[in-house]
Amino acid sequence: MRKVFRYLLIVMLIGLFGAFGVGCSSDNNNGTPAAGDKDTKEKPKYTVAFEATFAPLEFRDEKTGEFTGFDIELIKAIGEVEGFDVELKDMGFDGIVSSVKTGNIDIGASGLTIDEDRLESVDFSTPYYKAGLSVVVRANEDKIKSVKDLKGKKIAVQIGTTGSKYAKTIEGANVTDFDQVTDALMEVKNGGADALVNDNPVNQYYVSKSKKDYKIVGDILESEYYGIAVKKGNTKLLEKINNGLKKLKESGEYAKLYKKWFGEEPPEFLPGKEA
Repeated sequence: MRKVFRYLLIVMLIGLFGAFGVGCSSDNNNGTPAAGDKDTKEKPKYTVAFEATFAPLEFRDEKTGEFTGFDIELIKAIGEVEGFDVELKDMGFDGIVSSVKTGNIDIGASGLTIDEDRLESVDFSTPYYKAGLSVVVRANEDKIKSVKDLKGKKIAVQIGTTGSKYAKTIEGANVTDFDQVTDALMEVKNGGADALVNDNPVNQYYVSKSKKDYKIVGDILESEYYGIAVKKGNTKLLEKINNGLKKLKESGEYAKLYKKWFGEEPPEFLPGKEA
């Protein structure tokens, strides 16, 4: 009888341990994949670099504290129609192209003009915005009426921009680079510089916010076209961006964003390919 009793006891204990083990396994998982399992349906996520004083293209909303602007909403919309998420990263403008080039950043979307120098480092999407450079001076300035009057003057610019590059070609100009366009504008306001040379849509935005301090003089200096930058050879991501731009234009969403941020309809055609 003792042997039979011991055998029954062992069987009961084995059953208890088995039930306990199953219960523990169920509690620990809670329906989530085990460590190391991958959700094959998860969207890819790309880091998007921009410089957040380049309004209305990209800036931090004073009320919400969130990053917003035409470029921000555009790249998010592209991600939506192409099935990827974006992680926003504010950084110095002069470091964006180099970060994309090295692969530390996936996408550069910060009012980046497509020019020969940058094309040596990164690949660009089809153009999505026609811009240009303009000159900002103090509101009470009456001697500087165009770029011709900037010879020998003190000019403030944002480092790494085409405005900085252009200003340095002006005869006798004393050009000072600033990390942010807002700092360059303040230098003009305080009298440390005679003028600012910068992208026209950004100049228009800041002048409209402070007409008592600034005004734009002269004509647009030269036409420029913005593109979205990716690492050279990343054709897969570039195709997604270009396809997304095309879809947004065809659906009318691009035109809505453009009108929202610039107050007018977008051009029907941009050089090279449609936006």
